Amino acid sequence: MSNPPSSNETTEERGFSFPGIFEITAMGDASVDLKARVPQILADIGLKVLHETVSHRQSREGNFLSVTISFHCDNREQYDEAHRALRADPAIRFTL
Repeated sequence: MSNPPSSNETTEERGFSFPGIFEITAMGDASVDLKARVPQILADIGLKVLHETVSHRQSREGNFLSVTISFHCDNREQYDEAHRALRADPAIRFTL
């Protein structure tokens, strides 16, 4: 069992290395076109989206859709902003 990162560890010590390519998953309402919406939200905040990496999966009952996509970001602030921007959309329930 590993210890949680201390407050003085760098992001690289916690497995993040910038600049880099990262993956994000957004899950939300299946009645909204999240396959198009998620990449657009990321592009709108200035991230380089790797459109060829978009994948999606519908929930068992079809009410929710998860969309996973990779993007390039230069720093931790951009990575955090990607999560904030997606979570701000009313159709998106959460991000991973």
